[in-house]
Amino acid sequence: MGNQPLIVLSEESQRTSGKDAQSMNITAGKAVSEAVRTTLGPKGMDKMLVDSTGSVVVTNDGVTILKEMDIDHPAANMIVEVAETQEDEVGDGTTSAVVVAGELLKRAEDLLEQDIHATTLVQGYRQAAEKAREAVEEVAIDVEPDDEEVLNQIAATAMTGKGAENAKELLAELVVDAVQAIADEDGIDTDNVKVEKVVGGSIENSELVEGVIVDKERVSENMPYFVEDANVAIVDGALEVKETEIDAEVNVTDPDQLQQFLEQEEQQLEEMVDALADAGADAVFVDKGIDDMAQHYLAQEGILAVRRVKSSDATRLARATGARPVSDVSEITEDDLGHAGSVAQKDVAGDQRIFVEDVEDAKAVTLILRGGTEHVIDEVDRAIEDSLGVVRTTIEDGKVLAGGGAPEIELSLVLRDFADSVGGREQLAIEAFADALEVVPRTLAENAGLDPIDSLVELRSAHDGGATGDGLDAYTGEVVDMGDDGVYEPLRVKTQAIESATEAAVMLLRIDDVIAAGDLKGGGSDDDEGDDMPAGGMGGGMGGMGGMGGMGGMGGAM
Repeated sequence: MGNQPLIVLSEESQRTSGKDAQSMNITAGKAVSEAVRTTLGPKGMDKMLVDSTGSVVVTNDGVTILKEMDIDHPAANMIVEVAETQEDEVGDGTTSAVVVAGELLKRAEDLLEQDIHATTLVQGYRQAAEKAREAVEEVAIDVEPDDEEVLNQIAATAMTGKGAENAKELLAELVVDAVQAIADEDGIDTDNVKVEKVVGGSIENSELVEGVIVDKERVSENMPYFVEDANVAIVDGALEVKETEIDAEVNVTDPDQLQQFLEQEEQQLEEMVDALADAGADAVFVDKGIDDMAQHYLAQEGILAVRRVKSSDATRLARATGARPVSDVSEITEDDLGHAGSVAQKDVAGDQRIFVEDVEDAKAVTLILRGGTEHVIDEVDRAIEDSLGVVRTTIEDGKVLAGGGAPEIELSLVLRDFADSVGGREQLAIEAFADALEVVPRTLAENAGLDPIDSLVELRSAHDGGATGDGLDAYTGEVVDMGDDGVYEPLRVKTQAIESATEAAVMLLRIDDVIAAGDLKGGGSDDDEGDDMPAGGMGGGMGGMGGMGGMGGMGGAM
């Protein structure tokens, strides 16, 4: 081959190697982190996100912001995954997790410039994460599943700084009542808490219905509006005459024959309704359609019927009332019926809905959220989702931590002591990890308009003195015991955030080569075609890989 270069990539491919690749990925990760950093804490700001169709989202929920932003840089998307994992696992702490991931990358960048190898950094970061997990469990506080005071404080903490803050005490009580209602021996599935958003009124008018609200109305005006002490039937099918499976042609030679066919259909429908009435059903919820004649017979029997009920609503109805869904109405028995103290059609902000409530043991509940505008309700809904997640996690794990940056300061002190006992260059990585964790209390101070250096010094001093629960009160600017302020968060929020942030940072630091097939958005121009691969096509191409410069600008402008 002589000195001829061997080209193994296609002409359209772009490649970045070594420190350039690391630098590019770190820059992308930091840009994502900076985009949400100003939303952290009770004094965090909101972002307005406008998509290509013009629809607007106003929020300070980390995972919502990152999902709504049109991010197409592969490294940046790895940081977005941190927020999504956090949301799926615990429901809260998404912004903290992303901010910590970005700070870990930033600290790593400084060490890489000092010629510390990425493998050494990775090893140190993993050791630090393991030690942090052990240390944070030691300062965790045990909570009983029925300790309503602490559960209310945890729910309220998750809502702080979001649109629900004015009514957070009321909403926190509703959330705790909802989660405790749906808990059973199989655990807690927050899908059994349905959130109904109603535009009109104020957030303080929100309420919890121990039962199910079906966004439908009764099928006939002749049916009762209200049924008290109702037996509830759930039909997994239709109240209609079944059609034949095969194509058949029937020749009718006599009008009496046609009349006979129609009478036979009516008889079938009447038998279906009779079976429901004989079983004692007072309210019937049907998965599919209800024939007009069946509606007539149901109304005659005084049965309230609803058709085309969503499967998720049917599942909640079954949990709430104890009814067993049946597919063949002719075989329904009294044992298949559930029970509700009241089934009624009510008006909610101009919409008719069916309320199934006053059930004996509501294992499915509905939270009615009210607010002045759709944007307000959407943000309150996101706050409620976070709150439901943290209350569920607390009841399941039984362990919480003080908030206000207290765990991060405690961990940073523990990790600095731990770094002294570790030999080699990993010590520098562990110290960098300790510094990175302090980004949370520092950001809380910045977002509250406080001096971050003064706040950090006070926090360190308090924790050096053994006050492991001391954190930053963003409202007064003082360092206080977070337990006295009632600011708690579940242990799993913190452990998951540290774990996810570390794994994402480690994955990005281990990448020393980025090879992209085809021309990427913002890639090199036509003029670059003759350039050498590493210098020309790659430098310009990968820098624009997904337009991170523009995204960073978006973060700054938001």
